[in-house]
Amino acid sequence: MYLSKSQYIRGLQCHKALWLYRHKRELMPEPDQNKQAIFATGHEVGDLAKKLFPGGTEIEFDGSNFDGMIEQTSHLINEDTEVIYEATFRANDVLIMADILVRNGDTWDFYEVKSSTKVKPTHTNDAAIQWYVLNNHIQLGKAHIVHINTSYALTSKLDIQQLFTIADVTETVMALQEGIEGNLASMATTLKSSEPDIPIGKQCNDPYVCDFHDYCWKQVPYPSVFNLYKLKGDRKFELFHKGLVSYEDVKSMQLTTTQSMQVKTALSGELHIDKYQIGEFLKQAEYPINFLDFETFNSAIPKIEGQRPYTTAVPFQYSLHILHEDGHSEHREYLGDEYSDPRPKLAEQLVNDVTNTGSIVAFSQSTEKTIIKKLASEFAQHEDILLGMLDRFIDLIKPFRGLMYYHPDFHGDFGLKSVLPAMFPNEKESDYKELDVQGGRAASNTYANLDKVNDGEERKKIRKSLLAYCELDTMAMVKIWRELSSLTH
Repeated sequence: MYLSKSQYIRGLQCHKALWLYRHKRELMPEPDQNKQAIFATGHEVGDLAKKLFPGGTEIEFDGSNFDGMIEQTSHLINEDTEVIYEATFRANDVLIMADILVRNGDTWDFYEVKSSTKVKPTHTNDAAIQWYVLNNHIQLGKAHIVHINTSYALTSKLDIQQLFTIADVTETVMALQEGIEGNLASMATTLKSSEPDIPIGKQCNDPYVCDFHDYCWKQVPYPSVFNLYKLKGDRKFELFHKGLVSYEDVKSMQLTTTQSMQVKTALSGELHIDKYQIGEFLKQAEYPINFLDFETFNSAIPKIEGQRPYTTAVPFQYSLHILHEDGHSEHREYLGDEYSDPRPKLAEQLVNDVTNTGSIVAFSQSTEKTIIKKLASEFAQHEDILLGMLDRFIDLIKPFRGLMYYHPDFHGDFGLKSVLPAMFPNEKESDYKELDVQGGRAASNTYANLDKVNDGEERKKIRKSLLAYCELDTMAMVKIWRELSSLTH
C-alpha cells in the first residue's frame, strides 16, 4: 500500500501517529469547527494561488482511482501541457499530488502552496518528498513554497502577485533527499509491526496537534502537571517522565502562587473566595454597566480595503448587554453586512448603543480597547466619543487572574469559556457547545465566507447563529458579574 505525502509528514512527526492512522483511523475525532476553518482557508488559498499560473489543467481528485489520476497526468506531460494543477505521481510506493507543476523549457518547476505566512521546516519536508517522487518521472528544475505575504494591503482590487510570496527552496529540498530513503524504510518497518510504544512528548503538539492526542494521552489524569498555569512545556514533560503527574504528586514542590492555588483547590474541592477584594473590584463600576464583546476576522485573503492578511483584525460584530442599577438588563447588537465593509455602520451604531455614562466591562479588555482605538483613527466623526470610552473600561478577567475567585475547575485557565461552565455547571443556556457557532475562530471564518453562501435562507440562519454566539459572550459576563456581586452581600 502506498504512502501519501501527508502520511509521510505525519510519520516524521511521530511513527505511532502514522501507525494509528493506517491501522486504527477510527480513533481520529471528527474535525472541530476550528480545524474545519483551517481546512477551508487552505482550500481557498490553494485555489487562488493557481491564478499565479493561469491556464493550467487540473487533475480532478478521485480517491477511488489514483491510477487514473496518474495516467491523466502522464498524458498531459506528453502532450506538452504547460501548467498542471494537482499533478499526480507515484514512485517506490509513495503517492504525491503537486499543487502546481509548471513546464520550464526541458525541466519542470513545482510549487507547493501553503496558507501560512512563512516557510516552515514541515513545508520543506513536504516539498522534499514530492521532489523524491517527481524525480523518478520528470526532469526537475526548482522547488518552491508559495505562502501568504503579510505586508500586502488590499487596495481596490485583489492583487494576486502581491498577496503571495514565492520562496525558492530547491537547495534545502535537495539537502533533505539523502534522508528520505531511511525515513521511508523506517516507516515501512513500523507499519508492518504492532502498535509502537512511543511515550507522549513534544511531538504530540509539534508541528501540529496530533489527531490521536486523546488516545495517546488517555493515561494522563485530569487535571495534571500539564494543566499547571504557565509551566513551560519542557518542564511539564520532565515532571511527567519522572512520575510526577497528578496534583497530589506535585503539591510539595515549589510552585507559583497561581499554581499553588490550583493544586490546593483541586485537592480540597473547595472554592477560594476573597469577598473583600471582590467587593473592592466591583466598587469601581458605575451604572449603567455596558458589557461589550467584539468579533473580528483577519483572514488569509483580505476582503476590506487596507486589510493585510492575518494581521488586520476587522470588527464585524458586537454584542452589548447593559445592566442597570435596579437589576434589569437590556441587549443591543450589531452584525455587519457580509457584502460590504462592516466598520462604518458598526462604529456609528456603537457610539449610539453604548451609554454616555457608566462603566464598560470586557473579558480580557485589550481586544476591545484596541478595536475602539482603531475605529477612532478610521472614523474621525466618532473619534471623541470612541476615545472617551477607553477610560471607562473594567476588565472582568481581573478577579479570576488575580485569585480573588478561584474555582477548582478552572485548572489554570482564566478564559471566559473556562470560567463560565465552572461557575454555572450544567446550564444548557450557558453552554457554547449547544450553539451552531462555538468559538471565535469559527465565527471569524463563518462571517468571512458568508458572502459566498448563495441561499438567502441559509445566510439568515448563519447570521442568527453568529448573533447567538456573540450574545452569549456578553450574557455570560452579566451572569458572572451578578454572581460575584451576590458574594459580597
